[in-house]
Amino acid sequence: MRSDSRDDPESSDSADSPDDPDSPGWRPIEPVDPDRVTTGDTHLHRARERVRAERDAFVAKADAYEAFADRVAEIGTERPTAAPGVAVSGGVGRAGAPSTPDRCRRVRTAFAETVRPHSVADVDEPEPLTATLRAELPETVAAALAPASEATFSPAVKRGVLGAVEARTGETETVLAALDREADGLSSAVALVEAATAWIAAADETPLSEVGFDPLARRHRRLAGFEDRCDELASERQSTLAATTNQTPDAGVRHRDLVAFCYDGLPVDYPVLSTVARLVETCRSCRRAVRDHLVRRA
Repeated sequence: MRSDSRDDPESSDSADSPDDPDSPGWRPIEPVDPDRVTTGDTHLHRARERVRAERDAFVAKADAYEAFADRVAEIGTERPTAAPGVAVSGGVGRAGAPSTPDRCRRVRTAFAETVRPHSVADVDEPEPLTATLRAELPETVAAALAPASEATFSPAVKRGVLGAVEARTGETETVLAALDREADGLSSAVALVEAATAWIAAADETPLSEVGFDPLARRHRRLAGFEDRCDELASERQSTLAATTNQTPDAGVRHRDLVAFCYDGLPVDYPVLSTVARLVETCRSCRRAVRDHLVRRA
């Protein structure tokens, strides 16, 4: 026979399951599985792993851009000829005598050794360096650095490269801020789901028929409280999905787009809303079971 403390959810965080076949059970058809929550095997936990992996990748890419900028800053420039050529950020780099050493080649090498590995990490087919340059840098900058270009590494070209790096760094910082925002939202959702499912799992150890009326009433209120917290979290989540993270005037990340990017391939598109909705249904099923016993004893 279990102690009274087991019967009081306020002192033991426990509740019960009816033991007669005519009474509604705690669990709906597809509940949040406490065992999977405990082992971290839910859509929420997998989403959190995705966000962590993406954040690590963007941090590494930001570091790569910083290393690239440092190497470019060490490369000296050449004076362009007066003839018209490739315009880059307000300056002109034009064909002249080949650079000695080839400064543009040194910039390409620095790019290939720093930024490129992070740029092509998720590309299935081999990609030429010139394609990666065009993907990562503005067209005018990529064109000036291309092997086929006869542009000299002029001060204008160098400013263009470093300016492009600064812009990409700002974009990366914006994405990181959005990922941090997503990580915070996932942590809040995981904390609520783990707390609620742990409480329900412990409560499910005792038949409701063995619990007194007042403890049952407290359980009913506790479950209603979990539902309210789920509703609040879902509302906050909808607001977050509709928001945009801006770190600079020129860089913004729509959160809904970020979520679609991070969770591509997961069984659900919106793991937070999906899991919270299932938790709400679980709590409602539990609350109906408690209410049934309360009505019988009233």
